[in-house]
Formats: sequence, C-alpha cells, structure tokens
Amino acid sequence: MGNDRVRVAIVGGGIGGLAAANALARRDVEVTVYEQAAELGEVGAGVLITPNSVRQLDRMGLGDVMTRLGGRIGDGSRYCRPDGATVGPIRTSDTAGVHGVYGMHRADLLGALAEGLPSGVVRTGHRCTGFEQNEDGALLRFGDGETAEADVVVAADGIHSVLQSHVVDPAAPVYSGHVAYRGLIASRLVPEWPRDAHLVWMGQQQHFMVYPVRGGELLNYVGFLPSAEVAEETWSGKGDPDALRAAFAGWDPLVERLLARVETTYWWGLYDREPLTAWTNGRLTLLGDAAHPMLPHLGQGANQAIEDGVALAVLLAGKSRRDVRGALRSYEEFRRPRTAKVQEGARANGRRYDSQYEDLRQRDAEIASSGELRAWLYDHDVELRAGEFASA
Repeated sequence: MGNDRVRVAIVGGGIGGLAAANALARRDVEVTVYEQAAELGEVGAGVLITPNSVRQLDRMGLGDVMTRLGGRIGDGSRYCRPDGATVGPIRTSDTAGVHGVYGMHRADLLGALAEGLPSGVVRTGHRCTGFEQNEDGALLRFGDGETAEADVVVAADGIHSVLQSHVVDPAAPVYSGHVAYRGLIASRLVPEWPRDAHLVWMGQQQHFMVYPVRGGELLNYVGFLPSAEVAEETWSGKGDPDALRAAFAGWDPLVERLLARVETTYWWGLYDREPLTAWTNGRLTLLGDAAHPMLPHLGQGANQAIEDGVALAVLLAGKSRRDVRGALRSYEEFRRPRTAKVQEGARANGRRYDSQYEDLRQRDAEIASSGELRAWLYDHDVELRAGEFASA
C-alpha cells in the first residue's frame, strides 16, 4: 500500500482496544494505542471468555494463553435455586463443541493481548483531551500537549468515553438498581468446590455466581444485590465482607462456606446505556463500552468488544485512506444491531437471575430454553460474517 497505508489510532488500552489492535496489526494496518494510565493494568477480577471470542483469540495466536492461564469451564456448570437445587445446566461450548468457555483473570488477558503486539504500538501516559478532523485526516490532542495524526480514530475508552460526545449527544448512563460485590479467593481454601464448575444461584432480587480462573487456581465470585441508592460506577469501591455474608446467609452451604473465607471484597454499581443511534462520525468510531455498555448478565461485555475489534479490522483491511469513512459506516451498520440485541438480552437475563417473576416456573422455563440465545451468541463467527458483509 506504500504511502497510502491506513493509520489507526485507538484511544483506550483495555481489552477491547488491545484486541482491536491485534486484529488490525494482523492485517497490516498501521495502529497505535493511546492509554491514559502510566502503565497497562486491569482490576483484580475475572472475565468469562465465551466461544464467539475464543475462536477469534485463537486465530490471533492466543489460544495457548487461554488453555494455560484460563480456567476451562466444565460440564458440571449449572443454574441453582438459593438452596442449591438445580434449575438447569449452563452451556459451556459452541454448538459444535469445538470452542469452550474460559474463566480468565482480566489482567492475564490484557497482558497476553499486549504481548501479542509489536513493540511501540502501545503508548501509555496519553490522556486524550481533544479530537479534530477534516477531509485529510484526524488529530488527537493529549493532556501533555502532544498531538497525533491518524486516518481513523477508534474510541475504546469505556462507558465514560471522552470521544463519544463527538458522535452523539451526551447522556448519562442508566443505573440498574443493583450493585455487584466481586473478589478472588484461592480454590485451595474451598476444597469442596466442584472442579471447573461455573455455578449461578438465583434468588429474589439478588444472585451469586462463581467460576474458576488461572487454571482453577483461583475462584472468581460475584454477588449481585439491590441498592436503591445510586451507586458509583467504579470497580474499586471497598466492600464489607460481613455485609456480603449477611446478604447470602441461609443460602446453599457451598455459598456460605466460600463467603466465610472472604477477607476482602470490592463493589461496583451496574450501569448500561440505551443502544446508541450512531457510532460513527466521519473518521471517528466507537468500540466496546464506548459504543454499547451492557450489564454483565450474559457475560458479553468483553466478548462483544473483541468482536467489534475483529469486525473493524476485517472491514478496514485493504482500504485506502480515502475509503476509510465508508468502511467505518459499514462497521457500524454490521455491528450495531447485534450489540443492541445483546444489551437488551443482558437486561432480560438479569431479571431472570434475580427471579423477578410472580411464578418462578416461568423463570425456570426460560432458563431451560436459553440454549437458543447462547447458540446465537457462541456460534457467531464475526470474522467470517464481517467478510461476507463486506462482499455483499
């Protein structure tokens, strides 16, 4: 492509931004990631990587990372009532049984994505403060006075994106009325834990889940509780372990035994947004939580961001600088309907998990029939579908 090689600047060095950078670099697109923090880092929490992302990460050469650092979720995974009675199985692979579900420590995944990039692609300590564009290109401004030119700017800077206002009118995130308490505990402290199991206990207005990370060395737990008081959208609020234990007192003894060993917990308020009316303005487009923040009840926040990055890379590959705006419009047209459906699906699944039904038999029936939704999520090959979309 010579001097016509497209230059992409990604604002935000989280999972979505780094996945997009890997996908773009694989397709010989010049990419730079600008992260505001002094060094890349993630919260001490788990994330479920589902088959729709596993197949993409495998193609990026990261399959061994998931098997080495992830915890493969096993067939003993299930949905339960508060007393531990089984409601139904949790799906743990795609329909073909080829790609599984992995519990990963967020920092492990972020580190693997960073290591997969050429030296110099990630630039830390760059807090984006401004954006301009014209017919010839785009310009980013940073807090230290530095600037950067690009043909495409990707805002991967989260639910409070500083660049989103250049695409749509600002609007506050929507508070769900719930908070989540999270933490990690060494699996050796809970020897009775069923190996490789992802378990979800569903109670009135609250639920609790646990799954393994780091090859089963650690257990990631999350307790979801109602809170009328609007909670801060943060991953690092210090929680009270005794309050968490009290909230789930009398539940399955396995839950109580795990919580008895919790010494430190953190909480965050759960927010999302209504699906945005647009993702793209000229040379600027949105990705991940900047485009479609969603509640965690389908385990798809990071996975949809990874899908975004692959789709963007496929649709930009081989394009000249004069063609990038059309490619970004195609990216939005391709991705927006799917992510809007996932956003609504996550809200609906939260209502199921929190048993917001007059008759729980309806909830149980919906859980039992949720395989169709999981198949739609897990069987999706975003690289293949984006290529077909581009050729249509």
